[in-house]
Amino acid sequence: QVQLVESGGGSVQAGGSLRLSCAASIYTYSVYCMGWFRQAPGKEREGVAVIDSFGSTSYVDSVKGRFTISNDNAKNTLYLQMNSLKPEDTAMYYCAADSYCSTYCSGGYCYIKRREKRYEYNYWGQGTQVTVSS
Repeated sequence: QVQLVESGGGSVQAGGSLRLSCAASIYTYSVYCMGWFRQAPGKEREGVAVIDSFGSTSYVDSVKGRFTISNDNAKNTLYLQMNSLKPEDTAMYYCAADSYCSTYCSGGYCYIKRREKRYEYNYWGQGTQVTVSS
C-alpha cells in the first residue's frame, strides 16, 4: 500500500508563497508518477501539476509560471512551490501517486497513462489546506 502524507499548507496573503510537501512511499518503485490536485468547497477536484520518475512535468494553465513541482528522491518527498498566490488558489491540496505510468495534465485535470490509455491516480493523501486572502 502506498502512503502519502501532505504538509506545508497554511494561510497567506495574495502575492505570497507557500511550499507543500508530500512524504511518499511510491519511491520504492523504479517508475512512478506523482501529482498535486486541489479541491475548493463546492467545486470539483482539479489538477495542478504532475511529475514522473524521469523528471518530466506538466501543469494546468492556471498555475503555469507560478507553481513548480519537484521531487527529492533521497528524501522520498514531492514538493509544490507556489508563488504569486491568488485568492482563487484557496483549496484543499492533495498529493497523488501511482506506479509504472507516465502522466500529464490537460483541460484542467491530470491523469496517468499506461499503454496509451488514461486513468485516474490510485493513491491519495489526506490533503493540506491552503488559504489565500486578498
